Amino acid sequence: MGQIKVDKNVGGIEGLCVIEPALHGDSRGYFMETYNQNDMEEAGFDYQFVQDNQSSSSRGVLRGLHFQKEYPQGKLVRVIRGRVYDVAVDIRKDSKTYGKWFGLELSEENRKQFLVPGGFAHGYLVLSDWAEFCYKCTDFYHPGDEGGLAWNDPDIGIQWPGICGEYSGNGSSDGYKMTDGSPLKINERDQNWSGIKEYVQ
Repeated sequence: MGQIKVDKNVGGIEGLCVIEPALHGDSRGYFMETYNQNDMEEAGFDYQFVQDNQSSSSRGVLRGLHFQKEYPQGKLVRVIRGRVYDVAVDIRKDSKTYGKWFGLELSEENRKQFLVPGGFAHGYLVLSDWAEFCYKCTDFYHPGDEGGLAWNDPDIGIQWPGICGEYSGNGSSDGYKMTDGSPLKINERDQNWSGIKEYVQ
């Protein structure tokens, strides 16, 4: 027990938490528990995770901002290789922080985990040459239930590190690139999400 440090309601947004597992290391390497249900319950969390996912992406890949409409997924996310900038946007319509975002760097070095409850749009940007991203979900993936928000919606105002460019009125990656000159890579679906005002309507 007591193998995690929890920073609750980060960014002033209720429910968003940063979790740091205890690391036990010596000259041989290290060991840590990446998930322990007893520790989570002791910290006040009552999540039942039903699915684990893993993705691999190269520098400049931006995935998001995603959510499920009828079957919201809570997520516990971490990075096991490389670095990403991870973002959650509050889309709970009765929330005092509706539309507010919080982001942080997750990496294999800092080993931080980001707990994102259901009711948030989520996305991330790969900052390293390559990154492997893992996350636990509280509900299964439901085809046809996907929703999304434009990653660059000025009404949300996410400050993505390492990206330069100018908003042209939509979620297209045209006119954007990474500050090191490498391309910003966003799939077609994620370039066509609308902004949060349209989501409300």
